[in-house]
Amino acid sequence: MGQSTVVPGVRTDLLVKVPEVTLIFWVAKLGTTAFGEALSDYVFFNDYIGRNVAILGAMGLLAVCLVWQVATRKYIPAVYWLTVTAVSIFGTMSADYLNKNLGMPLWGSTVMLLGLQGAVFISWYRSQKTLDMHSITTRQREVYYWLTVIFTFALGTAAGDFVAGPLGLGTLDSTFVFLAVILLPAAGYTWLRFNEVFAFWFAYTITRPLGASFADWLGVPAPYGDGLQLGTGPMSLATGLVLLAVLALVVVRHRAEVSRQNPLPAVD
Repeated sequence: MGQSTVVPGVRTDLLVKVPEVTLIFWVAKLGTTAFGEALSDYVFFNDYIGRNVAILGAMGLLAVCLVWQVATRKYIPAVYWLTVTAVSIFGTMSADYLNKNLGMPLWGSTVMLLGLQGAVFISWYRSQKTLDMHSITTRQREVYYWLTVIFTFALGTAAGDFVAGPLGLGTLDSTFVFLAVILLPAAGYTWLRFNEVFAFWFAYTITRPLGASFADWLGVPAPYGDGLQLGTGPMSLATGLVLLAVLALVVVRHRAEVSRQNPLPAVD
């Protein structure tokens, strides 16, 4: 999946603007998920802020980050991962808003968001003939990509809450369930010849409820939490620091890779 997919007749205007799918990619993705879940819960359920103000703020942050990301013409780790983090915060809040403010049951929001994500995939494939994240070389594909990312985060939040709550598994058991589920695309790609693009998006979607369930087990306080109940504020700080460390490593490795590919000319 490291190469761009070129479709005949489709103009390529941009360099590939997404990272390579390596172990550090998945670690960073889980980090944004855990941080986004903790911070979203801390802000969204904070009576001093209010849910409407919280979701409008998250929407504004996401809009700024998306404009910044779209304005770039190459992959810039700090901008890309800041945007993913903003998506994580907004995706969590949007799913909670559907449930808490609009009264939509978790099974209903899960089904609705699954349908919306499926619709984006279908439209993306029909127009571009590929869903490969490393084919993001046009503005249209970039729009499809970020719509998909937004829906995977919202869907993962709703699905994770549905499994932990109405299905009665609780946050810890849900974590192990999603951990098992996320191994399926890896095993299928390795031994059963799963399509790599399908395996990627399957795993990408499941990282959301996996990271969110674990963050909820650690942080959600009584009487709503069923885990360690450390508090969403402290967990926001802790996961934020871990995420910063991971992203610093991502930036350093990216710069080293760029330097390796583009060495300075020798000076006589």
